[in-house]
Amino acid sequence: MADRSAEPWYATAAYLYVLHLDGPALAWEYLRRHPDYRHDWLRRRRQPDAAGHWGLRLLEDPALDARDAHPAWFPDHDAVVQLYPDADPPPDALCFEFWKLPGHKHLIHDGKRLVLVARWPGCCLRFVLAPGLADGMAYAYAIRACAAPCERYAALASELNKIAVAAGAVPAATVRPRPPLSELLELHTLQALDATLAGASLREVAEGLFGVDAVTADWHADSALRARVRRLVRRGDGLMRGGYRRLAQLPVVTSHEGDVSQPLQNVPEQEPQVS
Repeated sequence: MADRSAEPWYATAAYLYVLHLDGPALAWEYLRRHPDYRHDWLRRRRQPDAAGHWGLRLLEDPALDARDAHPAWFPDHDAVVQLYPDADPPPDALCFEFWKLPGHKHLIHDGKRLVLVARWPGCCLRFVLAPGLADGMAYAYAIRACAAPCERYAALASELNKIAVAAGAVPAATVRPRPPLSELLELHTLQALDATLAGASLREVAEGLFGVDAVTADWHADSALRARVRRLVRRGDGLMRGGYRRLAQLPVVTSHEGDVSQPLQNVPEQEPQVS
């Protein structure tokens, strides 16, 4: 059996940044691994309209993970907050103060609008800045009209609460809570996806995720561990091949234009033994 321990996907610590990523960021992590998307990126000068097939305004470099990438999804996720100058502000109106936002700030033009992204441990805020909005100016929030406005109001309220907290002092050291099982699931899914894309067998995937000792103790035809690894591999493949759209709140398509390649099939259970 080949030694996979030196391969990039084998070290679980390399995936710790995935914990606490929100929906749009997770969607990018799955999409950027799609072989057809990576192919479109290489041919982006000859295919300037390819981004729309993937639910993006512009193609983003798949070599960048969610910490450095700024994918512009279309349409926007509900968590994106639109800011406009207040045409009739009261005397005590709050003002937009760029430098009071904590974390790393990035200004990006997504081909249509100016977008501000602010990230700090455990949080990511995304704003669309309307033309005419300047630092120190009173501002108003905007939300798109929709058939089910309550869900969007709730998403907007959640982001506004983050803004209110962000306006205060940020401690020098941020204590992160223990990640819930849902976030650990995304970490393991991405690791399993990378392993299978690299040609690893199910047993090798299990050893990378859960350790050689665990696999030695519980790896047989009907073992729970083997079934768990199979589910992770299937889940990762499904999210890469269109399932990421749900995470980014994109319209679901029955046949995604970019998903012309076949899903992962017949992942080997283990390397063949050499007699």
